[in-house]
Amino acid sequence: MHEINGRTADHDIHPVFLERWSPRAFTGEAMPQEDLLRLFEAARWTPSASNRQPWRLVYAHRGTEAFQAILSTLDEGNRRWTPNASVLAVIVSKTHNRTASGEIRPAYTHAFDTGAAWSALALQATFSGYHVHAMAGIDRDKAMAAAGVPEGYRVEAGLAIGKMAPKETLPEDLKAREVPSQRHPVEAFAFEGRFKPD
Repeated sequence: MHEINGRTADHDIHPVFLERWSPRAFTGEAMPQEDLLRLFEAARWTPSASNRQPWRLVYAHRGTEAFQAILSTLDEGNRRWTPNASVLAVIVSKTHNRTASGEIRPAYTHAFDTGAAWSALALQATFSGYHVHAMAGIDRDKAMAAAGVPEGYRVEAGLAIGKMAPKETLPEDLKAREVPSQRHPVEAFAFEGRFKPD
């Protein structure tokens, strides 16, 4: 059993799963491109249905116009703390595929596969001394336009990437929330033989 960040695993797992969490306090320091590419490389090796690899990332370093463009697509609550991220990104999934015969079909696992890529990226960030905070609070239509994403793709989330800063750098009301969250026990979501409704 491991206890890290005030979290305790009920079963023996790698400590990185307890170390990884989504802070809001970032230092704002520049992130070397090679460090960022290491996170993307981890996402690259994510398994996907038929090896379609539907995930796409549009990213921008702090201090650039593209960073401000992505920042403007975030909900007001997220815009309060994301300016100090080193990198902002929009993670997108390809919603349809073309078959060998030319027919366009829905990619039913696009979000599932892209979520797996996000997880690989986030775990590699933890291994590399960074943190990533995924955000559902994003104007998806505005993000599509700001990032130049064409039809046939869907914005899944925004990402803030950087080195963690002390929680005292956050607005007062966010300081109390700056702790790793807990999780439901395995028995709440893994059922042998038959689904158990909530």
